[in-house]
Amino acid sequence: MAGAYQPLGRDARRGDLLAYAGLSLISIYCAIPFFWVLLASFDGNASQFLRWPREWTFGNYVKIFAQEDGTRWVLNSLFVVGSATLIVMVLAGLGGYALSRSRAWWKRPFLYTILLVRVLPATALVVPLYKVLLTANNGLGAVVRTVFGNEAARPIMRHIGFIDGYLGLILVLATMQLPLALWIMKTFFDTVPRDYEEAALMDGATLVQRIRRVLVPLALPGLAAAGLFAFISAWGDFLLPLILLSSPDLQTLPLGLFRAFLRVNTIDYGFLAALAFVYMLPAVIAFGFARRFLVQTFSGGVKG
Repeated sequence: MAGAYQPLGRDARRGDLLAYAGLSLISIYCAIPFFWVLLASFDGNASQFLRWPREWTFGNYVKIFAQEDGTRWVLNSLFVVGSATLIVMVLAGLGGYALSRSRAWWKRPFLYTILLVRVLPATALVVPLYKVLLTANNGLGAVVRTVFGNEAARPIMRHIGFIDGYLGLILVLATMQLPLALWIMKTFFDTVPRDYEEAALMDGATLVQRIRRVLVPLALPGLAAAGLFAFISAWGDFLLPLILLSSPDLQTLPLGLFRAFLRVNTIDYGFLAALAFVYMLPAVIAFGFARRFLVQTFSGGVKG
C-alpha cells in the first residue's frame, strides 16, 4: 500500500513545483515595469528602455519637491482621497450593518441597483454629473458671496465648492466607491453572529456602547478591506479630478503627472519615473497595512 501512494505523492510535488514555477515567472513578468520605474527614477540619464543606471542620483526626486509642486500634489491627493475613504468607511459600516440585519423586501433590489454606479462607465456620467454639480456650485457660491463678500468667497469655495473645490471631488469619489464598500460590509456582517450583540444587550449596553465596544472591533477587518479598495480606486482616479478641478493649487498627483508629461518637448523619463514611483507608494503602503484584514475578510470573516 505504501508503494501505491508514493507515485501519487511524487506527482503532487511535481505539480506543486510546476505551479510555483509558473507563478514565479508571471510575478517576475508583472514586476518588470515597477522595477524599471524604480531604476529610472534614480538614473541621471534615464530613457524609455530598461537598463542599469550609469549615474545614480536623487535629483529626480529633488526636482519633484523643490522645483515643482510635488508637495502640494501629494498633500492634495492625500487629503481628497483620505477624506473620501473615511466617508466611505463610515457610511459603508453603518449601511452594511443595517442591510445585513434588515429583512426588508427591498434590500436585495437596492443592493443590485447601487451596483449600477460601478457598472456604468465614468465617461457616461461626466456630463450630467458636471451639470448637477455646477448648478449646486452656483447656488452655494451666491450664498457664500452674500454672506462673506466677494473677496472672501474664493478661498471658502476652494474648500466647500462643488466645482473646482475639495468638497465636490471628495463627495463624488466617495459616491463612486460606496456601492462596492456597502457590498463588502453587508457580506462581512452576515458572517458576524448576533450572539455578541445579544450578550452586550443582556449586559445593559446602550446602542452607542454596542457600536463602540462590540460592532466596531468586530467590523475592523471588513472596514479595512472596504477602505483599502476605496482608497486604491480613488487614488488612481484621473478623469474626475481632470473634469472637476482647474486651479493649479488644487491639482492632485495624477494631474501633476499628466501635465508634467505634456508641458515639455523633450520627455524627462527620470523625472516622470520618480513622480510615478511617488504616485504608487501610498497605495502600496495602504495595502501593506490592510493586507492582514483583507485576508481575514475574504477567508470567512468572524467565526462564532
